[in-house]
Amino acid sequence: MGSVINKIQAVALALGAPGLLLVTFLDSSVLSLPEIADLLVISMVTAHKTRLIGIALSATVGSIAGCLLLYYLGKKGGEAFVRKRFSSARVDRTLATFQRYGVIAVLIPSLLPPPAPFKVFVLLAGVAEISPAKFTTAVAIGRGARYFIEGLLAVRYGDRAMVFIHDHGTKAALIVVALLLAGLAVYVAWPKGEAGEHR
Repeated sequence: MGSVINKIQAVALALGAPGLLLVTFLDSSVLSLPEIADLLVISMVTAHKTRLIGIALSATVGSIAGCLLLYYLGKKGGEAFVRKRFSSARVDRTLATFQRYGVIAVLIPSLLPPPAPFKVFVLLAGVAEISPAKFTTAVAIGRGARYFIEGLLAVRYGDRAMVFIHDHGTKAALIVVALLLAGLAVYVAWPKGEAGEHR
């Protein structure tokens, strides 16, 4: 398996952004390629710092597409698959959490650095029938922030960025989550009627 992963990584590096998009699609859907996407983002940005935005965007788009495939698989028949592997009580509690918190239940794990699990949350989002638009938004924000931050770290630390992520990634991701939640709370609490009153 290791040689296959090395070949995939080599092909992706040779293809550039399209190769990265393909890897993130596969990693977010049918294959498990631990840390490969993150390493590719860091390697590509280290080699081409001015392409940071394009590289992060390619990784994000590929991940969204892969997650949507897994999401729809979960929506079509994922509940039986999940219930075979976990107790019914645990599945029921998890689904209730997804139905109550929806976007947040997807957003937080999408931000967490490797090797935090994410596919199970994507599958459960489909099972819980979270709105496709809300699901896509959550993945776009979470993965977009993750890959863009990794790109910024690559600009600063080069190939050592992965070491920094392993040492501080979870703490940094939780800070980003807290900031996003604070922004969301402000948006929800902001009076919506003022704009209409002044028309």
